Amino acid sequence: MAEAKDQPKQPLFPKGPSAEDRFQPMLLVILLVIFLAIPYLYQYFAPKPPPRPAEPAAAKPAAPASETPPAEKPQPARPVAPVSAQKEEPFVIDTDLYRVTLSNRGALVRSWVLNKHRDSARKPLELVNSAATSKVGYPFALLFKDRQPSIDPNQALFRAKLAPDGLGIDFDYSDGTLAVRKSFQFRKDRYLAQFSSEVMQAGSGLAHLVVWRGGFGDFATLNAAGKQHSLYFDVPAGKLLTKDAKAGRDGPVTDYGTYSFAGLQDDYFAAVLLPAPGTPLEVRTLSDAVAGPLNPKEEPHVGVAVGGGWRQQFRMFTGPKDVDLLRAVDPALERVVDWGWFGLLAKPLFWTLNWTNDRLVHNYGWSIVLVTVIINIALLPLKFKSMKSMKRMQALQPEVQAIQARYKGLSLRDPKKAEQNQEMMALYRKHGVNPMGGCLPMVLQIPFFIAFYKVLTVAIEMRGANWLWVTDLSQPEHLPIRILPVAMVVSQFVMQKMTPTTTADPMQQKMMLFMPLVFGFMFYQFQSGLVLYWLTSNLVGIAQQWIVNRVTPAPAPVAPPVKTTPRKGGKGRR
Repeated sequence: MAEAKDQPKQPLFPKGPSAEDRFQPMLLVILLVIFLAIPYLYQYFAPKPPPRPAEPAAAKPAAPASETPPAEKPQPARPVAPVSAQKEEPFVIDTDLYRVTLSNRGALVRSWVLNKHRDSARKPLELVNSAATSKVGYPFALLFKDRQPSIDPNQALFRAKLAPDGLGIDFDYSDGTLAVRKSFQFRKDRYLAQFSSEVMQAGSGLAHLVVWRGGFGDFATLNAAGKQHSLYFDVPAGKLLTKDAKAGRDGPVTDYGTYSFAGLQDDYFAAVLLPAPGTPLEVRTLSDAVAGPLNPKEEPHVGVAVGGGWRQQFRMFTGPKDVDLLRAVDPALERVVDWGWFGLLAKPLFWTLNWTNDRLVHNYGWSIVLVTVIINIALLPLKFKSMKSMKRMQALQPEVQAIQARYKGLSLRDPKKAEQNQEMMALYRKHGVNPMGGCLPMVLQIPFFIAFYKVLTVAIEMRGANWLWVTDLSQPEHLPIRILPVAMVVSQFVMQKMTPTTTADPMQQKMMLFMPLVFGFMFYQFQSGLVLYWLTSNLVGIAQQWIVNRVTPAPAPVAPPVKTTPRKGGKGRR
């Protein structure tokens, strides 16, 4: 038998990356760029739709939305004779898009329902927190800055006058000294409206703000109060600034500047007032501990007060945060759709899903499935390389165990631990193995996971989108036992069993098998669309792993070096 030292040991795998391996990341980048650019390229080559009719000139404010009281006393434009109503009356404005209920008691908004968007009970969505109005009042109340009026106009009975088309209403009140006017003008097929207010007392203007308190938006979502914010767009800074209810817990927080718009928002809806360009505006963020329509527990809800002058005129947007609708009102208003830090990936992903839904499958659930399959196919070169690396790691386990046995029992602080690490790294270099290669499939999915999360969180198109038994892809399944998370755990177990084992430690192997349960626990509360993305990725990964296992047989295990025992006289024997 020949001595082992006479046989030169050949590396099991070639050293260093090949030209093909170096080309694979470049190919991946090219494929992803082409894939994500499809919707944009389509916009240039597809037939252009007819231009959207411009807003009529009347929709734009003719006067500044807010101004400081001038030095001279403003003269009222109408006699200050007593004007009021005899009894409280509701007034309903019906349009194609929303139904607004107003009351002449304070000239306030009692209800604002969006006809084309549904709540968790599949009813038209109510934006006003009805459970808070008895404590904090109704939207469009007036908050006075410097001087208080002789009586509270928010409790006065206004005389109401409906417009002939039924889309506008003027409210007037006067007690002979105090004169208040509010005006609402709505559009039948637009979320854009107009609002104006004017308050005078004894011939001088009273500076005031318009208030919406008690929260805003969809109160049926998980942690609804935490998703609601005040917001304003700072023109000089070019930034959208938001504040939550915590900002006002120690008292109102006031901001003053040149703002394009200001108001309230949640994840999918916004109510903002837009002053004339260049008009200074005051914005106060308020916090009220109130209950919600579906949550009797009182918790902080955000509110906002906007204005500052004695006479104010605004354009007003109250509706879904649809990018196209927002851009048509004001280019800056598009910024309320916050794509976050991963906007560079989330925004193209949204356009890709939107394009796939509109042009191919006509369902956002199947769009998620199709886009996920394409992403996984584009990532296949890197995933294939990772799978081969895991097989190489599996083949090296006997030698890895031998190194670990030689250093068994050492503490982590022992200097010899560094020698163990050096031996391990030398072994990996010798056989051209990347010890972190097995983590690559998981790492590759994380950016897309975050991008899908942002799309499902901020894109109004995803809200209420259904797929098979799922009624809303932006929410967890409404079933006693959620099918998608359970299926995801099963697929994770299958993929884990098919994946080559890169460690011989029984404890680590058990921990790896336990990981699908951890993922299932985490994903059980996630949006259905996000779980669908991960489940689809798992199914594609199972198919890819099956192909790899069939076409690439596992390398032969590397035997650990044979230890020699010393003889007397200094000679060793086998």
